Order: sequence, then structure tokens, then C-alpha cells
Amino acid sequence: MRLMSNPLELTAHVMYHIRMTKSKELAKIFLEFAYWHQINNEPFKPRAYELAGEAIEALGDEVDETWRKGGIKALKELPGIGQSIAEKIDEYFSTGKITEYDRIKKRFPVDIWSLAQVQGLGAKHIGQLYQALKIKNLKDLKNAISRDKLAGLPRWGQKSQAKIAKQIELMEHESGRQLLGYVLPIADSLVERLAQVPGVKRCTYAGSLRRKQETVGDIDLLATSSKPETIMDAFTAMPEVESVHEKGKTRSSVRLKNGLDADLRVAPDKVYGAALQYFTGDKRHNVLLRELALKKGFSLNEYGLFRLKIKDKRLKTKSGRRSTVGTRDVGRELITCTTEEAIYKKLGLNTPPPEIRVGDQEIAAAAKHQLPKLMPYGSVKGDLQVQTEWTDGSASIEDMAKEAKKLGLEYLAVTDHTQALAFIHGLDEKRLAEQGCEIDRLNKKLKDFRILKGTECDILKDGSLDLTAAARQKLDWVGISIHSHFNLSRAEQTKRLIRAMSQPYVDCLFHPTCRLIGRREAIDFDLEEILTAAKKYNIILEINAFPDRSDLRDLHVRLAVQAGVKLAINTDAHAPEHLAFLPLGEAIARRGWAAKADIINTKNIKQLMTWLAKKNKL
Repeated sequence: MRLMSNPLELTAHVMYHIRMTKSKELAKIFLEFAYWHQINNEPFKPRAYELAGEAIEALGDEVDETWRKGGIKALKELPGIGQSIAEKIDEYFSTGKITEYDRIKKRFPVDIWSLAQVQGLGAKHIGQLYQALKIKNLKDLKNAISRDKLAGLPRWGQKSQAKIAKQIELMEHESGRQLLGYVLPIADSLVERLAQVPGVKRCTYAGSLRRKQETVGDIDLLATSSKPETIMDAFTAMPEVESVHEKGKTRSSVRLKNGLDADLRVAPDKVYGAALQYFTGDKRHNVLLRELALKKGFSLNEYGLFRLKIKDKRLKTKSGRRSTVGTRDVGRELITCTTEEAIYKKLGLNTPPPEIRVGDQEIAAAAKHQLPKLMPYGSVKGDLQVQTEWTDGSASIEDMAKEAKKLGLEYLAVTDHTQALAFIHGLDEKRLAEQGCEIDRLNKKLKDFRILKGTECDILKDGSLDLTAAARQKLDWVGISIHSHFNLSRAEQTKRLIRAMSQPYVDCLFHPTCRLIGRREAIDFDLEEILTAAKKYNIILEINAFPDRSDLRDLHVRLAVQAGVKLAINTDAHAPEHLAFLPLGEAIARRGWAAKADIINTKNIKQLMTWLAKKNKL
């Protein structure tokens, strides 16, 4: 789940991902409105602006198009948009500004945008820091910490100050990198349009994007073209481009408006395979591959695969023996390799999928023809963790189900939060039963689709659960998760998790490490003990596909697979558009060498329910 210690953590979460393009500026304004109204203790308004900001961020340019076609009346038909917010959108698109926002910024000249990205720094903290220390931005905050100013504030102290300092350090470590889920659509769009440029034969992305790493530092594009200058002209003139670093005949580099650099290289078709292999990486994989090539009499680089030809020209002495003084001419013969598969085949290897090219064991496995059969993309048949408007989601159960069906899924588990999370109206047993009645009605209405009654049951500090066993027994699917007390010791956190996993009527541990990439480190626990407990109590571990979670990580997935622990890939969707994150979870599974059989929601609904019934009888 995304909301944590305060009702506006979701706002900070969304703000973290919005890049400062004109189309996103409006969403950023409404998310700052949400913070401002919470600072001023105004009820209802923070949540209204939060939902509006999230909706606008998700809809993107569709908001502008809707306004152009129908003005305020049409805007009010969009999710999360009421009369007051529609009027502000109308003013923004008409004049380029919002008067109320400008008035607030004069009274409260704080860069809420940057400060809200610091995990643990809520709206009230931001207000307090400005009132007490005139902190307006991250630079001011860092200076105040360096002078030990935060520790002296009411309800702060050295420990709280140290936590904020740690979070800033964590953010700066990830600086310059963006989440895969937010970069991938941009890269897909670039590739799709470049492929249509006259003369282009092939075009794709390489680098960390192709390996589906959780964060991306830049976008590497590769193409073959009979008209290199034409594709370079098209690339540097794309609307996403903010500035051009370099433009050449075979390579150009630009800065995109989302803050990333993008490089395009054009390679001859006969060496496209070598170029794609090289620029996909990673570095360790490439080093091992080059070493293997040399052992087999080849040279490999981005320009191609070459067979080495050595001609010995050392002169003979009068006795007929070869002189120790002489020369050795080394020649190279280019081998045409239009695909990566041709490169690996020449070296006696199966082709490792890009996701597992990390220079670990994949080359040895490829040499023995023992590469794992990774789960194919599109294998997941149902999403087993989504939230709805019953708690902190933004859509109805029916809307979530319809979107899931539209995406080709067969089932969906509704897993709204439980009563411990009171600030988002977590469900008690009575409301959970009421929700179950709604799900029953919808299941009668929807054809060829099944909604499961589920929960995201909170794990309390001592490892007990937020719902009784009797309440859990009535559900189709029970997920458990941690949303508080992240800083317990390794021993305490491990004991807490194992106690929770040992309870009856528990199916899955959601987002096990609780990390938020660039914002919160993982909780500390003994992974080996958790895997042992998962195996003992038949608990499924989640691969959470939400972009800033990616939890479990690929290394954890591989260890779970080796331990025989089953996994589930879920989106943790809080809005219909989040359901499209499922392939990101599949990428994590593939990076962790997981097969289709390792993932329980690759089963159809009949197989899943049979499997769960058998599991819960054990």
C-alpha cells in the first residue's frame, strides 16, 4: 500500500513520480494544494485535491483534450473532479495560472514539491519547519540539519533528525535515475515513432531498459537504417526533446523533458546483433563474453564479432629454426551477425534472456544449455492485490474489475486495508462483510470474470493480525502486510513476521521488505528464516509490481525459487490505470529466474481456487 504514516503520504508518492513537463504541472499544483490544506487543518479538502492530482497525473493530456471539447462541464465528468477543481483547471488552461495557487505561494513560499519527497516529512512537518526555521526547500533543510537545528524543535530530537538526514541521502543516491515503470512507456513511444521513419529497418531500446532493471539512468536506442541522417533528424526533433547534446551521422544524444538523457545509435544491419548485445549489457556480462570469445579465437565488441587470423612471419635462421626475433601479423575477419542469437551461437552458447544478463551464472548455464525457462510475459491471469474507494483507492470495485477484464485478466482480489489504518477508513469486520455483499452482486453481474473477497490485513507490532481468524476464514484471499514500526531490530522484525505468517487463514505476505525506492529502505529481517517459515506455513510471498516498490527484489525472488516458496505477482493498484503495472512484476520474476510454475496467479481461477483450498487444508 502507498499511504503510510499520514493521510498525505500518497500525495508525496505521486509527486515523486511527476516530472516537470507542462502537461504535468497542473497535477503538481493540485498535489501542493492538498499539502497546503492539511497544513492549515482543513477537513476534506486535502483528500479532494489529492484525488484530483492523482487523476490528472494519470490522465495526462486527456485532461487538456477534455477541457477543449467541453470546458468545465466535461471536466466534471472526469474521476475526482468536482465543480471547484474544474473551475481551477479551466482557469489554468485559459490563463496559464491559478490565482488561488499564486496567492498561497506568496503567503507560504515553500517548495512543497521537493520537501514532500523526503520520506517521513509530512505536511505538518513542512509547515512547522517553515514557521520555526524558515526552511523553504531541500537546500535549506540540509543546511538546518548540518547545523543541528531540527533536533531542538518540539517533537523532533536527534533520532528524528538523523532519520530525515538518512532519507535525503537515500534520495540523492537515486538522483538522476527514474523508475522503470515510468520510463518504459516513454521509450516504447520513442521506438514506435522512430520505427516509422523512412529507411528504418529495425529499432529497439537497449541498456538497463531492455534488461528491465528497476531504475533507469538513461535511454539507449539502437536502429538500422538506410538513411541514418533522416532518423537522426527525426530523433532530435521529437516533442519530448528538451535540448540536443550531440548530433552526428551514426549517434545523437538528447536531454528529454522528463529529465533523462536518450542516446540513439545507428548500426549497419550486418552487425546489428553485436551492437544490440553490447549495448544491452550489463558490463560484467559483456566482460565475461569477450573473454570467452578470445578463448575461442574471436574478438567481440559493439562493432561486430571477428574471427582472429594470425599469420606467423618470424624468420628462419640458417639452422632452420625459427628466430625469436620477428613479427606476428594479426588480422580480423568480420562475421555477419544480424541477431544476438547468432553471436551467442557462434560462441557455443544458448542466448540468455536480457533480464538475467548480470555476469553471475548465466553464461555458465548457457554453455551447458541449462538456462532456466523463465515465465513468459503475459502469463499472469489475475491480480491479487488491489485497493478501491472503500479505503485509499480512487475507483469503485466494479471499475477496477472492468479494467482488469479489459486487460485480459480472469480475476481480481479486492484487498482493501483493515481497521488499524483508521486515517484511510480501514475496514472493520462489519464493513468487510458489507463489501463482500457488493462483491457477490458484482459477480452475478459480470460475465467470465471473478472478483475475490480479500483483504490486506495489517500486521501489528507484536505480529498479531488486525482481523480475527473467524473474519479471515470467510474470505477467498488473505494478504498480510506491515505499515508501521519499520525500525524494529532484525530479531524483532523477523519474530514479528514469522508470528504473523504462522496464523491460520493467511495466504500471502504482501510487499515483504516494505521498501520504497529512493524514499525508504527495506525493513531488516532474516530472509533465510522468513523463507523457511513461508515454506513451513505454506505462505506465498508477493512480488509487488508497483514501480517504486518492486518488492520482492530479483535476488529475493531467486532465493525464494531455490527454497521452493511460491510467489504471486500483484500490482497493488489503487486506480484502474495501475493494473497495467503487471508486466513490471513479471520482469522482476524473470530477473529472479522464476518459471511460470513458481507464480501461483498464472493459474486460471478454477485452478487457483482448488490450489488455495488444498493449501489451507494442510
